[in-house]
Amino acid sequence: MAPPRKGEGKALGTVSGSLLITGFGPFPRVPDNPSARVARRLAGLPHLRRILGQAPDCLVMDARYAALDTQLAPAFANNPAAVLMIGVAASRRRVCVETRAVNRVSRLFPDAGGAVSHRLALEPGAPALRRSPAAQAVQVALERAGLDVAASRDAGRYLCNASYFRVLAQGRPAVFLHIPMPPRTKRPVRAGRPHHDPEAWVAAFAEAARVLMMRARRS
Repeated sequence: MAPPRKGEGKALGTVSGSLLITGFGPFPRVPDNPSARVARRLAGLPHLRRILGQAPDCLVMDARYAALDTQLAPAFANNPAAVLMIGVAASRRRVCVETRAVNRVSRLFPDAGGAVSHRLALEPGAPALRRSPAAQAVQVALERAGLDVAASRDAGRYLCNASYFRVLAQGRPAVFLHIPMPPRTKRPVRAGRPHHDPEAWVAAFAEAARVLMMRARRS
């Protein structure tokens, strides 16, 4: 893991509410979702707790549409100051910063419980899309931390997009990070390829968390 940069160890000061970190449990074709492991690993970093001045909350959601109401909504009862969301996109080759979520859902892909949406809009009457004002700053932070990252305008039509659309409605600093599937081999990742290394993701995502909480403090 990369050593802290100068000034990283300083707490951000008092912020009303903690950081909420989310990941997902298994879903069809992904029985072991790496986003859950990365989310838990990040939330447990002593270094991140020192930076934030408090321990972040961690929520690993079921990959079911019902989880938006039964798990995600209750998490906001704790009034998180900012939200860092992590999901897996098997087709991606590097970490992607999702810049927006759209008010659309696919009828083709069932959730982990076999349920398929019966409507095309996530929230009828809501805007067609919601953007993350924090996405660009988070991308810059990840690049400075050494990750090869890309901005993305497509968070999918599944739970990643649905949960992001719901979170962005809250008006808190929030961003969704899609990670690729980690290598299946247990051999060390070759030098110079941190975008394939979950440990490098965790270290860099701590920087993303710091940026989100800084924005929360300013607001």
